Amino acid sequence: MRMLKASLGNREMMKRGLLLMVVDAMAVITSMVGALFVRCDFSFMNIDPWLLNMVERYLIINVICTIIIFAVCRLYVTLWRFASTAEIANTVLAVVLSGIAQAIGMRLLGLGMPRSYPFLYVLILGFLTILIRFSYRFLRIAKHNYFDMKGIPRVRTMIVGAGAAGYMIVREMKNSKHLNREIPCIIDDDRSKKNTYLNGVPIVGGMKDIPRVAEEYDIEEIVIAIPTLTGARRKELLEICQQCGCKIKTLPGIYQMVNEEVSVSMLRDVQIEELLGRDPVDLKVGEVMDYVKDKVVLVTGGGGSIGSELCRQVAMYEPKLLIIFDIYENNAYEIQNELREKFPDLNLITLIGSVRDAGRVSDVFESYKPQLICHAAAHKHVPLMEESPHEAIKNNVLGTLNVARAADRYGAEKMILISTDKAVRPTNVMGASKRICEMIIQAYGQKSKTVFTAVRFGNVLGSNGSVIPLFRHQIAAGGPVTVTHPEIYRYFMTIPEAVSLVLQCGALAAGGEIFLLDMGKPVRILDLAENMIRLSGLVPYEDIQIVFTGLRPGEKLYEELLIDAKNLKDTKKEGIFAADLPAVDIDWLQQHLNELADLAFDETKDIRDKIHELVPEYTIWEAKGAADHD
Repeated sequence: MRMLKASLGNREMMKRGLLLMVVDAMAVITSMVGALFVRCDFSFMNIDPWLLNMVERYLIINVICTIIIFAVCRLYVTLWRFASTAEIANTVLAVVLSGIAQAIGMRLLGLGMPRSYPFLYVLILGFLTILIRFSYRFLRIAKHNYFDMKGIPRVRTMIVGAGAAGYMIVREMKNSKHLNREIPCIIDDDRSKKNTYLNGVPIVGGMKDIPRVAEEYDIEEIVIAIPTLTGARRKELLEICQQCGCKIKTLPGIYQMVNEEVSVSMLRDVQIEELLGRDPVDLKVGEVMDYVKDKVVLVTGGGGSIGSELCRQVAMYEPKLLIIFDIYENNAYEIQNELREKFPDLNLITLIGSVRDAGRVSDVFESYKPQLICHAAAHKHVPLMEESPHEAIKNNVLGTLNVARAADRYGAEKMILISTDKAVRPTNVMGASKRICEMIIQAYGQKSKTVFTAVRFGNVLGSNGSVIPLFRHQIAAGGPVTVTHPEIYRYFMTIPEAVSLVLQCGALAAGGEIFLLDMGKPVRILDLAENMIRLSGLVPYEDIQIVFTGLRPGEKLYEELLIDAKNLKDTKKEGIFAADLPAVDIDWLQQHLNELADLAFDETKDIRDKIHELVPEYTIWEAKGAADHD
């Protein structure tokens, strides 16, 4: 009884428990008399008076014992509106224990009863106990459906996935008084499930039937409850769902859920990166841990999109010290606070400064002796760098040179440069400047004890200044969404995926390599814009217009990851390749870099010609357009 008292702590639960006890007492009495009724051929006239006398003498004892057993088995503190097979099994156990206790008690008191009586008693009491509990559940559901939700518009929701996750979502949506969902149908590709029911909801077809079923059942919202979907399969499913014009929500992937209980709170809007159709990079934690754990790690540009994610992932691998280095104090301050909250034991320092300042860079290296450098500091906006080419050289090229020199001079173990696909056959200053950065890494990698490497990848979804935040802002403002050209294509990665690649390549690096990822198929920006509009529950060209603005200075229709596929070498990591590029003579490079630096600081107008000398494949942008240079 002490356990019962402790469990019935709040007033509402106590009232409910007391009510169930009264009803259970009536069920016990009914079961005792009912067992005799069934035993005597379903006739009260056939019941021997002495049998009724035996029942009467043991009735109060049995009621008290049964209520105690039910309490110990937690039948008064279970939330029956969420009951499942576990609760039913617990109820059956409690009823069987009540029958055993009664049989033992009556024998000890010398109260003889027919041998069939205990079995009939258990059957009747079990039926009544479960009926009482589930009647309570059905009454709550009825109250929710017909009273609580009266006058509140219901969102007609289709569930895709009739597995365990789908069942949990359906159950919660139907039972919760806080959710105004009506679930008329479920979709599942398992043919054996078609025309069956899940929690009272019909399973009406497979994935290809979604558009037809959505129209037939007047669906407003689609919930994808299949956390095990692969990237390609998820992309295919999302493309089908987008045809319906419904709002789409999904569960996170199974690798994100781990062992958490599935619930409606886990549902989220579909992210645009899920339409890329690629599975995330499989990061080998052990390999990364080997060269990050207990090391002093410096992340330049640590407050930017890539830099901040590098800091987050490095922090997980227990570095001896993590140094955030950035010129923008607000960004650095934000990631510093985030890391201190998430990793209270992390040894972290945030330094403000520019990689353009050779003295400041040297001071950081002399003071902290970083062993691993992730160099993410750079100007990256193509049109802006076309207008300010000297700044691209100062920050990207000379900044990389300053960091590489310091890494070499102070004996760092590894330096990883963040590069871009725009460095391949560049048609803009930004891309050409990053190619020169790669050449610096190649040159130092040939002569230094420090391992220098570069990682080249495409556009990063959601990074500062990328098309995704721009499109989101334009859609929220009611449009129009601006796209430069209807046939412009780009490779895309997610930010965590890009950073995982950087760290994995750091483990593979031997010196002077340029790594790149198998990025799958390039994405048409127009398709990206249309998909983002649909994911917002709107219709392209009707609710939101799309306007073509023309290619910007330095922009080309297609980006490349490598000039010649013959120069591509496999690595031991699937999906990561190394570019076999011509060697770079460091003396030749240094001479040209000195001249380039003078031109940059003198603001010389013909600096593009000098860039072309260093990067012969660089095509200088002309007003006639980018199409000639693709």
